[in-house]
Amino acid sequence: MKKIQWPRLIAALLLPLAVGGLSAWLTGSFSAVYQSVYKPLLSPPGWVFPVVWTALYLLMGWASYLVWTADAPQGERKEALTLYAVQLIFNFIWPLLFFRWRLCWPALVWLALLWLLILLTKRRFALIDRGSARLLIPYLAWVTFAVYLNLGVCLLN
Repeated sequence: MKKIQWPRLIAALLLPLAVGGLSAWLTGSFSAVYQSVYKPLLSPPGWVFPVVWTALYLLMGWASYLVWTADAPQGERKEALTLYAVQLIFNFIWPLLFFRWRLCWPALVWLALLWLLILLTKRRFALIDRGSARLLIPYLAWVTFAVYLNLGVCLLN
């Protein structure tokens, strides 16, 4: 077992938390929008989202740390972390599309692209560190569920 590189771990954990926090702040009143729309069956209460997203951002950060510090060629790590950064940008923009600008259908397409980027990131991470790829499974599952919720809101409103 290798020694934890604390500055890198902290940076890796803080990056997705900062991205999510900034997106939430720019989005504005998520709760008001969420309460005002018709939602599909299985829609969780609003308080679930910040709890789940915080956990997912921490898992994403840990996964990126494992790739960042892996004993793999720098080029492979750079490609994987670049893909990770691209999916983080997509993650950042989706709540703005859906909640701030209320662009339901474009948000659904954006979310489907995010899902694909997560899958590609997971596959790329697996080539470097299998544990990092496993840490992205809950994220992929949650975004799959988010696609269902986004589609349901689009159809019901």
